[in-house]
Amino acid sequence: MASFLPDPLFETSGRGPPTNKNFYQLSVTKSHVIWRWWKISPRAADRSSKPGELKESHQDFLDDAALQSEVILVFGQRILPYVKALCEGHYGYLEQLSDTLLLRIISHLELEDVGQLGRTSRRFRQLCGSEEFWEQSVRQCCNTVSGEVASLALMVGWRNIFFTSKIQLQKMLSRRRLKAEEEQAAQVSDPDKKAEESPYESSRSKQTEY
Repeated sequence: MASFLPDPLFETSGRGPPTNKNFYQLSVTKSHVIWRWWKISPRAADRSSKPGELKESHQDFLDDAALQSEVILVFGQRILPYVKALCEGHYGYLEQLSDTLLLRIISHLELEDVGQLGRTSRRFRQLCGSEEFWEQSVRQCCNTVSGEVASLALMVGWRNIFFTSKIQLQKMLSRRRLKAEEEQAAQVSDPDKKAEESPYESSRSKQTEY
C-alpha cells in the first residue's frame, strides 16, 4: 500500500517567526527528512550566502531533538507530531487522497457516519459540509434532478435541497415559478402602458421635460 503514496509524503515551507525572516522548507520523503533554509537579510555580507540543507534518515530525525525544536519554532506545534508519525511509518492514507476521491468514498457512508467523520479533522469537516458532497448525495438518492431543482439549489444550497421533503420542495418550486411569471408579466406590461398613453399625455410630458 505504501508504494502507492506520493513522494515526498509531506512538504511545507514558510518564513520563520517575526524576529527571523529566513525562509524554510521541510520535506518528508519515503526514506529521509530534508530541512532547507535560505538566509534573508538586508546586510550585504549575507546576500551571497548559499542555501543550507540538512538531510536525515527517519530514525535520525526521531533522535534529533534540536531539529525537532526548529520545526516547532518555524511551523508550530501541530506539524511535528504528523512528521514524526510519517517517520514511524504511520502514513495516514486518507490524508494523501485527493478531495474528489475522498468525496466518492464518503458518499457510500450512512448520514450519521458522515456527521461523525466531519468531526475528525478540519479537512473532513470542509468536505462533509461542501456543496459538492450534498449535490452528490441529492443526485444519488434521486433518479433524476431537474433543471429547476438544480437552479433552486444554487439559491438555497444542495444541503437544504437534501433535507427538504418532496411536498415542501414542490411548494418552493411553485412559488419560484409564480414569481418568475409575475416578473415576466410586469416586463411585458410596461411597453403596453407606454403604447396606450394618449397623445395629449405624451405631449404634456415632453413639455414638462423642457
